[in-house]
Amino acid sequence: MLVRNGTIEWVGPQAMLTSQLPSDCEVLDAANRVVLPGFVDAHTHPVFAGTRVDEFEQRAGGATYEKIAADGGGIRSTVRRTRAASEDELFRVSQRRAAWFLQSGTTTIEAKSGYGLSLEDELKILRVIQRMNSVGPLRYVPTFLGAHEVPDEYRRRSRDYVDLVVDQMLPIVAQGHLAEYCDVFCEPTAFDVSSSRRILTAAKALGFGIRIHADQLTRSGASQLAAELGAGTADHLEQAQDGDIRALAHAGVQPVLLPASVYCLGRHKYPAARAMIEAGLAIVLATDFNPGSSPTPSIPFVLSLASTQMRVTPAEAITATTINAAYSLGRGDKIGSLEPRKRADFVVHDCSDYREISYFVGVESALAVYIDGQCAYRKHCDG
Repeated sequence: MLVRNGTIEWVGPQAMLTSQLPSDCEVLDAANRVVLPGFVDAHTHPVFAGTRVDEFEQRAGGATYEKIAADGGGIRSTVRRTRAASEDELFRVSQRRAAWFLQSGTTTIEAKSGYGLSLEDELKILRVIQRMNSVGPLRYVPTFLGAHEVPDEYRRRSRDYVDLVVDQMLPIVAQGHLAEYCDVFCEPTAFDVSSSRRILTAAKALGFGIRIHADQLTRSGASQLAAELGAGTADHLEQAQDGDIRALAHAGVQPVLLPASVYCLGRHKYPAARAMIEAGLAIVLATDFNPGSSPTPSIPFVLSLASTQMRVTPAEAITATTINAAYSLGRGDKIGSLEPRKRADFVVHDCSDYREISYFVGVESALAVYIDGQCAYRKHCDG
């Protein structure tokens, strides 16, 4: 592979490349290791303050995610901490988390807001994402998720909060070019189908791409809404059934499947990935990195879960975290595969067979990570 000015110029047999090498080029010998495109994590919530280790302990003792949320925990507990944090504080903790993604072999993430739930605090989170994108090296694709939960001050007047999202938040985010996508958590306990339709329709009219948290906890009709609106993605889909899968396939909506959140919540019903693949859908796998239901930035862990719990082959899983994921973010022509004219985002994995990446559970195989042809992370080895 020949890289020039951050772009892949040529890919082919080594014997043919040797004759084309410029005399001043730097040669990287992967020493018979696996080289893959950088992972594209198409569903993350990376900007938040604090942790939810107390709730993690409660769940270990038998408390359910829903019960904890009903008692004031869950998303709203992170909202309170994030509101109290300054933009600079959020920026610093986000830099630490960016390193975690790089160490896992991830070079691009979709990054959602959603832990502010007020105009001021949602804008603060989106500005942090913008700052993270400007300092690099990890790439960020910003998504506005003001409709993540109804905040404490609107608990008895959720319609007023939807008005706030539609009439104030969305126009100001659009005017400031702070997000490419708009997402909604469509659940009866958060935003029902009617409210979600209103928010996403308004977002679409303002030029946002649309995504939707769909049929995660209940079969709420969110998959059908995603198909109706022509959403880019429908995410989660643990409760989606055959009719929902057919609707998504007919509308060309990509499923983004998040098995780590199923695992981390101690649940057992995973999305029907095999049925989606057989329906012709280009599935995406992502981490859902967040402080409550999926505190992992590791795509290799997700690859393992996909194969062991969802009957996704290792090759299908890598496709779902590279080229499929890139297309789900509107970047399939730039990243996601190692082809001429694409950005030189690639990872040298410390293994000789790509299947080892998901086979060895809990091992981060990335030896070196390159973004735009520049080394963004290298594992230090003693001896």
